[in-house]
Amino acid sequence: MNRPLLLALLGSLATARLASGAEPPLPNILWLVNEDHGPHVGAYGDANAITPTFDALAARGIRYARCWSNAPVCAPARTTLICGMYATSTGGEHMRSMVPFPAGKKMFPQLLREAGYYCTNNAKEDYNVAKPGEVWNESSKKAHWQNRPAGAPFMAVFNSEKSHESQIRKQPHTLIHDPAKVRVPAYHPDTPEVRHDWAQYYDGVTAADADAGARLKELEAAGLTEDTIVFYFADHGSGMPGNKRWPLNRGLQVPLVVYIPEKFAHLRPPEYQAGGVSERLVSFVDFAPTLCSLAGVPPPEWLQGHAFLGKFVAAPQPHLFGFRGRMDERIDCIRTVTDGRYVYARNFRPDLIYGQHLNYQWQTPTTPVWERLFNAGKLNAAQSIYWGTKPPEELYDLTTDPDEVRNLAADPAQAATLQRFRGALRENGQRIRDVGLLPEGEMHRLSAGTSPYDFAHSAKFDFTRIYAAAEAATMLRPVVAPQLTDSLRDADSGVRNWAALGLLMRGASAVTAHHDALLAALDDPSPGVRLTAARALGCFGTEADLQRVLPLLATAADWSKNDVFTAMLALDAIEALGDKAAPIAPALKALPAKGDAPDARFREYIPRQLDELKKRFP
Repeated sequence: MNRPLLLALLGSLATARLASGAEPPLPNILWLVNEDHGPHVGAYGDANAITPTFDALAARGIRYARCWSNAPVCAPARTTLICGMYATSTGGEHMRSMVPFPAGKKMFPQLLREAGYYCTNNAKEDYNVAKPGEVWNESSKKAHWQNRPAGAPFMAVFNSEKSHESQIRKQPHTLIHDPAKVRVPAYHPDTPEVRHDWAQYYDGVTAADADAGARLKELEAAGLTEDTIVFYFADHGSGMPGNKRWPLNRGLQVPLVVYIPEKFAHLRPPEYQAGGVSERLVSFVDFAPTLCSLAGVPPPEWLQGHAFLGKFVAAPQPHLFGFRGRMDERIDCIRTVTDGRYVYARNFRPDLIYGQHLNYQWQTPTTPVWERLFNAGKLNAAQSIYWGTKPPEELYDLTTDPDEVRNLAADPAQAATLQRFRGALRENGQRIRDVGLLPEGEMHRLSAGTSPYDFAHSAKFDFTRIYAAAEAATMLRPVVAPQLTDSLRDADSGVRNWAALGLLMRGASAVTAHHDALLAALDDPSPGVRLTAARALGCFGTEADLQRVLPLLATAADWSKNDVFTAMLALDAIEALGDKAAPIAPALKALPAKGDAPDARFREYIPRQLDELKKRFP
């Protein structure tokens, strides 16, 4: 359908709805989205913040005390937002990945357009799933609600990049906020660089707040303030190191205020009052069903969140869920949950540190200073957490420990709390069919010809057995090791993968005790199982094992002969070997930095891994 005809149809639908008098008019909906900032605003009690727009809107609307972005980095967070499904369910949890969209499902702008809305996005998308046809009426720097047909309600998104991580290190820059007045959190060392970065971060939040103010002035000038529901929030937590990419509260909590004009008081939740605070737990997965509810559309059953505003408000939920998958070129697997007071983390890769080297993050001055002080032994226990391997479980009490530095998981008094969160995490994974428990490459191979979501919702994906295997492997109980050997022969590659990882994580004693099983796994049909077994034998096996696995890893790291996931996994294993990989250094220097991938967004990762190896073996 051509654009003029489409706009005319939208206008006709809106006019007919108003003329019928059968239902109240649809509200306009405006989203003001800032990048990379947590609840560092005045309305949340931050005395250092200069955020007049957010604070004024909070005085007229309702502020949410605990809103999570579900992912602590932009692409998977926005993927969850646009889909109304967890990115761990669609397969889009990994940073700048790309997977097919679930069959028969729609992104929320498509649902609103069917209800008569003119939907615009200005301008960031950054989804990890392929768009299922035309999603927005317009998505560009020129997209604006002003372009809608006469009489049509609009849903418009405006995104400010002025608070983004990249702005923290941008120079030259004249500070507005005083570094001496910023609060240095317990996990950061108190150095001039850290204070400067926090001050510059606050400057970015202020600049983004001004952008939001300009958009609200546009709305007021058009006489639409009382016809428009306004959401003002950020896409995930602060862009500061140790916040962004941290999948607990300090990386997931975002500020959220919603203003609903009196004309649409029937769409307000029961707790709504001007200047009020809602204790209801909300997260990005709830936004799509909430938009449907505001538009008078029953949220489709496949949406995984719960509407918190509008005609179809759902019951409040007891928990919010978060996740961390691959962060750029660095693999990880973490699941988190909060009840608003406690936050729980289940680390399915406890052998990996939080502070894995990411080229982008190391450009912020705080990161190299923080790492250098750790290597010099000059940090205290709280400041060192980021640089050590993770425990299988973490539990923090946000009322007494908002910086999340005192892990209560080993406290006997918290046993019941741990059990409750373990159960909640397992039940949610079962409900959404968490396909992210498969290695990324294996997920793509097993779902070939369909989407990861559709594969995970078929009989081919045995979530219960895979989750049980992941639990057994990663809780690191020594008595489980013999069970892992049996699991290495399982028919399910997902189970075998966790078995191999479980032996790797237990180190030299497990590798020695189960040596023959790992040797046999070098011939496994799954690249993930083969390469994990090779990594285990190379790191903890004999000299003969090392000589056997080095050429296998070098061959697998060749992107011209293997898929991008196999090559990334092989390079990760080679880096873990450290100096043991020196014999294949000449082969590594000859490896190509280009190859095939599901999407062009993968193109930077292997070159970065190769660059790191070249620094080690100049």
